[in-house]
Amino acid sequence: MLGAFRPSLTSFSGLLWKTPWRMSQTRKRNARKRLKEVDGVIDTLMNSGIRCRALTPFREYPREADLSAKEKYSVFAKNMAASGGRKSLHKVPHYTKIHLTRRSPDGF
Repeated sequence: MLGAFRPSLTSFSGLLWKTPWRMSQTRKRNARKRLKEVDGVIDTLMNSGIRCRALTPFREYPREADLSAKEKYSVFAKNMAASGGRKSLHKVPHYTKIHLTRRSPDGF
């Protein structure tokens, strides 16, 4: 078949984007690095003497070193509450752009 509708390797093999079932060491390292960078920015703002309402909740958040592996690499997903309520971080689209509270609801 010729033209725009010819079969491609993608249509023969199935899904185009295959996500692995667990996070690689590189993704975990980058996630930890990102958390440490956020901690550094918060420390800088706190030490500079800037006071604003948006910074107040960040004082209560645990630091990267205080988080367990479960909290570092997964997020709470209310639609998965029956299966433990956790979703691996690499399965969440654009997880670097969303606000993660670093806290799960009680019981999860």
